[in-house]
Amino acid sequence: MTAPKPKARADRVSLWHYLRLFRADILSAQPARLYRAWMAEFRTPFFRSYLCNDPALVARVLVERPEDFPKSNRIGEGLRPILGNSVFVTNGEVWKRQRRIIDPAFEGGRLRDTFPAIAAAGQAAVARMPLGVVEVEAEMSHAAADVIFRTLFSIPIEDQIASQVFDAFRDYQRTQPLLNLAAFLPLPAWVPRFHRRGTKASAAKIRALITQMTEARAAQIAAGTAPDDLATKIMTTADPLTGACFETAEMVDQVAIFFLAGHETSASALAWALLMLALYPQVQEQAAALDDAPDFAALSKLRYTRDVFREVLRLYPPVPMMVRENTAPEDLRGRLVAKGGQIVLSPWHLHRHERIWKNPDDFDPSRWQTEENRACARDAYLPFSAGPRVCTGAGFAMVEGVLLLAQLARGFRFEPVAGEDPVPVAHLTVRARDGIRLRISRR
Repeated sequence: MTAPKPKARADRVSLWHYLRLFRADILSAQPARLYRAWMAEFRTPFFRSYLCNDPALVARVLVERPEDFPKSNRIGEGLRPILGNSVFVTNGEVWKRQRRIIDPAFEGGRLRDTFPAIAAAGQAAVARMPLGVVEVEAEMSHAAADVIFRTLFSIPIEDQIASQVFDAFRDYQRTQPLLNLAAFLPLPAWVPRFHRRGTKASAAKIRALITQMTEARAAQIAAGTAPDDLATKIMTTADPLTGACFETAEMVDQVAIFFLAGHETSASALAWALLMLALYPQVQEQAAALDDAPDFAALSKLRYTRDVFREVLRLYPPVPMMVRENTAPEDLRGRLVAKGGQIVLSPWHLHRHERIWKNPDDFDPSRWQTEENRACARDAYLPFSAGPRVCTGAGFAMVEGVLLLAQLARGFRFEPVAGEDPVPVAHLTVRARDGIRLRISRR
């Protein structure tokens, strides 16, 4: 059985039709040949983009010469209302300064410190899970948001402000496509970005609530009463080069991306993971072996569940594409690319590439125990990006994903619903077009 995959578009379509498909859903807007190609060029009247599946090119862009390929502003155009000038959209010295302050909060020792909060969020998700036919994307969004609030601000999602942020974010998701018109047109800075009214309103509400939380935490830090969580760690970490900490406005930008990246991406992966458990009952039974009260040391026993989660991230990478821009002319596989080309790196296509992976569309957690697969992973597996811009919370996300998946598998049985076949689409992350509905019963 192959895992659900969107139907590819025809090889040749008009530019206008392509742009409409692209804005609606990046995944189904692409031709099937991209699952075999090492590189492909796409031309529009305003820019050229080059999708690179060649592992050597991916390594050049992300690992070997990342400063020559900064993050393109085109993706950020659609997210600016909520993300401001966060680490997700910045480049150069600004980005380096932000990472110097943020990275220490996610170092290895901090994972042990945050584990109790993650485990508590997982237990709350188990207690909250409804039975019968359930739309699990919504449930996993709730669970992942709870993890963020507990680890970042030491509050559960039931907290009044936390629940308001979560509700406002759901409004934001319903109004914001991954790419807006400004992503396709080379607009001067003074030209309006054509964001929908609802998008701007919900983003403003989210940022106002985050500002309120950040200011309250700053007051606690000043009074010496702040809990020792991620927010306190980040807000009290000084840049080792300048000695300056984040100001409130800067911290609001970073909290916004922690919530967007940490909650939205984890929710996406967990929802697809539950679908895989439902479609593969034998995998589900093996993933259900977890003690009642897990501790940090117990994670080492969850090797199989970890392989399940890795395989889910391979088939359904939450961030399906990344876009960089070359700052000077480049030779890409013998093709001269002028300065300003849009270099697209697609985990979605790399992870399912027919010339790299064996049976790339099959869900097979056991592949992670083979040397052949580990070699493929070194070349073509980047659910958290790679190089200096690798996701700072990658280790955090793996602990969260594996633990919550194990807790849910131990607590419930998941079964597919007849006639409900989820189709992956790219919104803010890889989601199902009409949600993922599963039949849930207690073990």
